[in-house]
Amino acid sequence: MPRVLSVLLLFAAVSLPAVAEEISLKDGTKIIGHMTAVTADTIEVDTTYGKMQLKRGNIVTIGFPENAPGNSNTPDAAAVKADAPKVDESLQGLRYVNRTGKFSLTVPQQWVINADLHRSPGTLAVLTSSDKTRFLVATQEDYPGSLESYKELAMLNARRTLTNFEESAQSNVTIDGKAALLVYYRGSQKGGLPVAFLSAIIASGNSYTKMTVWCIEPLFHDMQPSFEKMLMSYRASGQTSAAAVSSKP
Repeated sequence: MPRVLSVLLLFAAVSLPAVAEEISLKDGTKIIGHMTAVTADTIEVDTTYGKMQLKRGNIVTIGFPENAPGNSNTPDAAAVKADAPKVDESLQGLRYVNRTGKFSLTVPQQWVINADLHRSPGTLAVLTSSDKTRFLVATQEDYPGSLESYKELAMLNARRTLTNFEESAQSNVTIDGKAALLVYYRGSQKGGLPVAFLSAIIASGNSYTKMTVWCIEPLFHDMQPSFEKMLMSYRASGQTSAAAVSSKP
């Protein structure tokens, strides 16, 4: 099964291949080509038969066949499974509960737990919209420094993995009664696709929870209120740490 917009790095930087995308439509049609323009309603695809405009509502998935299992550029499925943390999680209606990380979120309608996306060690949650165009990744780890220094490390990692990186805004907020930062940034993937990100970084003693949501940049303005609401809905149910996650059987 092709992996859709694979999550490759701990800090939720996404890396898209430079080769063709495979777009599946509701009527069963598959279109191979390169996305050249995206609006809130349509996606323009350059194919061997010329340019085509597809309505976003007709698109089921956008996948990358070269990322299918067995490809030499894709991590071996067994190795990925071995490295991934054992996470106890559930999604019922709009309520997502992560019993490993001891937190919950309220997610938009038709979001799902996506088990197909690669989970790096320390990743506690990978959620996507049902059409695989919007994403959330949550991580937790222990860090002895300040909230601001943790944020700088996260942005340094994003800068290394994105071209045309730009941090656009930052705000100090309180999430679940804890000091937190909201950081907005953007950049381009290896294939040149512009993506916009929003990260919430929440401090609890020396433990930091980082949740990052993203989508292609042309859709971010419309998605921003929903993204912010989802991140601000974070509620902790106890104390945990990256060490505790990695030690689970």
